[in-house]
Amino acid sequence: MSEAPLILVVDDDPASCDIAARLLERQSYRTRRAGSGAECLRIVEQEPVDLILLDVMMPGMDGFEVCEALRALPGGRGVPVILLTARDDLDTRLEGMYQGVSEFLTKPINTHELYARVRAQLHIVDLGRQLQTVERNLRTLRTRGAPPPSRR
Repeated sequence: MSEAPLILVVDDDPASCDIAARLLERQSYRTRRAGSGAECLRIVEQEPVDLILLDVMMPGMDGFEVCEALRALPGGRGVPVILLTARDDLDTRLEGMYQGVSEFLTKPINTHELYARVRAQLHIVDLGRQLQTVERNLRTLRTRGAPPPSRR
């Protein structure tokens, strides 16, 4: 059996960070907590994470700046980010999409929506990994000179 996905919860408010992490742990996800954008980036550089739940409004480096920095890290390029925000306006969503955010959740967190969005993003990640495996296997077959699979 494979290890449970690791979700990095990033929020400068320790209580909010704790609530989100505990909700995810109830669903058997592993969690790590970060209290700042800089800490988030350090963690991503040190270990692979499967998903990041990221607050927008943080001192120092806001969530948008964190997303931009993540995309520059080898370990952060393909990690889905769910942006957590108290702001539910079009400008915030557009800026998030521009920065490569996968999903949005508004505060206060709706537990069922959190679970649904996390499951959906992790499923997309899993499908991407499966596709990479199939592509790798096809390349291996082609280099060995095996005929391509027949189409019916």
